[in-house]
Amino acid sequence: MTGLLLQMEEICFTYPGRTEGFTLTAKSFSPGLCTAVLGLNGSGKTTLGKLAAGILKPDSGRVLYDGQDIAGWRLGKIGKHIGYLFQDPSRQVFAPRPLEEIAFPLELRGVPKPEAEKKARNLLIEFDLEGIVDNTTYTLGRGEKQRLAIAAAMAGQPRFFILDEPTTGLDKRRRDMLAGILRRLMERNVGIMLITHDRSFAHGLGADIRFIEGGRLLDA
Repeated sequence: MTGLLLQMEEICFTYPGRTEGFTLTAKSFSPGLCTAVLGLNGSGKTTLGKLAAGILKPDSGRVLYDGQDIAGWRLGKIGKHIGYLFQDPSRQVFAPRPLEEIAFPLELRGVPKPEAEKKARNLLIEFDLEGIVDNTTYTLGRGEKQRLAIAAAMAGQPRFFILDEPTTGLDKRRRDMLAGILRRLMERNVGIMLITHDRSFAHGLGADIRFIEGGRLLDA
């Protein structure tokens, strides 16, 4: 396995109707490690994450996953390799029940229903969500929705995971729970991009700290 899992080469991106752009010069992210991207509001953190996940397409430059340009990949294919957690987890939790949220995407990928449900139940246990298996997803709290969204993304066993401001609105217990989840993912050699204002959380994970300013990613 190469030491570089996700690379972004000379990326340029401009929002429609806005003159300011986003430029990123060759930076890389590695398996089993957490890279935290810190910066002020409007500095480009979320844009960086969405470009890396293929949600936004660059005007020029390349995003490479394991050496392959993802420009021509559909989001479904990208999602098998790169997981993404939105800043508001409610934006990506759609199924009425937690078990369905995890099992349904697996079934769409051809996993037989009994196997998909078994895997979903195991993930609910792993993410400390077995107690809400009979709840409806719209009644879940932010921390529960966040863990459910991560569990659903992890069902596809991506090798890289991007989280946008995951500690927002979490108390200390839920922050600690999230940190434990991310450490376990790194132990499985999953690479992590942590987009955050929370420097203490990033340091607690032993993250490689990078700063973004005016659309440019800088070394700490």
